[in-house]
Amino acid sequence: MTIAVGDKLPAVTFIQPTAEGPQPVPSAEFFAGKRVALFSVPGAFTPTCSAKHLPGFVDKADALKAKGIDVIACTAVNDAFVMGAWGKASGVDGKVDMLADGNGDFVKAVGLEMDGSKFGMGGRGQRFAMVVNDGTVEHLFVEAPGEFRVSSAEYMLEQL
Repeated sequence: MTIAVGDKLPAVTFIQPTAEGPQPVPSAEFFAGKRVALFSVPGAFTPTCSAKHLPGFVDKADALKAKGIDVIACTAVNDAFVMGAWGKASGVDGKVDMLADGNGDFVKAVGLEMDGSKFGMGGRGQRFAMVVNDGTVEHLFVEAPGEFRVSSAEYMLEQL
């Protein structure tokens, strides 16, 4: 079943790339007491994700924070090393936290996984975004397959 507005996020552990190496981050800890703009991409370094999705949230970070967002985070079914390298290449420092969901535990738990096998990508997360307030989903924007519109930073800003 897909997560919905009003639902609490499931307890999973993300892996966050840091200067000290990959660090486990329990979801309950990461989202506690904060209003987080979380977005999910099918894969780091993939075309739409690298050209539009992540850059949009980097570019709109200040505007999102002005609308009450405390933290912006990106997740993908990639390992922490890939997420760290992608974040560095994309200039996310201080603007977007990168959260690796290497085994897809989070996307499975929220019911937003996808099968990217026909593209050689295996199990991945759908393209979506959500605003999470103290662990509870406040807004949820799930893209139709192949689209990029409602999960963008621009769309999220319009909704806040």
